[in-house]
Amino acid sequence: MKILGITDVHGKTSKVMKLVEVIDDVSPSIVMIAGDITNFGNSDRAKKVLEPLTTLEVPIVAVFGNCDGRDVPGILEEMGILAHGRRVEVNGLGIVGIGGSNVTPFGTIWELTEDEIGSILEKNYLPGNVILSHAPPYGTRADRTHSGVHVGSRALRMFIEEKQPPFVLTGHIHEARSVDRIGRTLIINPGPLFRGYYAVIKIEKDRVEAKLEKL
Repeated sequence: MKILGITDVHGKTSKVMKLVEVIDDVSPSIVMIAGDITNFGNSDRAKKVLEPLTTLEVPIVAVFGNCDGRDVPGILEEMGILAHGRRVEVNGLGIVGIGGSNVTPFGTIWELTEDEIGSILEKNYLPGNVILSHAPPYGTRADRTHSGVHVGSRALRMFIEEKQPPFVLTGHIHEARSVDRIGRTLIINPGPLFRGYYAVIKIEKDRVEAKLEKL
């Protein structure tokens, strides 16, 4: 199975249109979107941003980010692509979604406590599922800011250490574009799509590989 992973679009429809141009070359079974589809935009903006992807015959699974408007989850639900707070299954792959982020100093639109993040995981995860989370796990290359501070979710980190899912697709920290590991779990931050970054993830039996790409 091949998965196209993106995050942090921040309203850049032009980058989504460029991404669509490479979809045929990638031939993914699923497109996974790890949040911040808009830049504090509403549902209309989110729908417009995602529209080029919805014309493709490829299933989409998405969570919202901490910078998506209050009504964005509703439009993702209406489009049939929302994974936040639930487990969805696409082409045989179980995906547990966590939208928003852990608490930040900035009081952004969608922020969850560590208890809320942990509860979503405990209630929905089944062995072998993957995790789609806007917030990265704490203490990895995926959550390190320019100043070197780790700002990810400690609850997500603890859950990964215990359950060892095949991979976690994340975003949120734009400068933390990376592929890292926690035990056997691959942690993938593709980097923000608004800068032209995306990832291609391959699953073959029990092996997971990820390659960071640029438009």
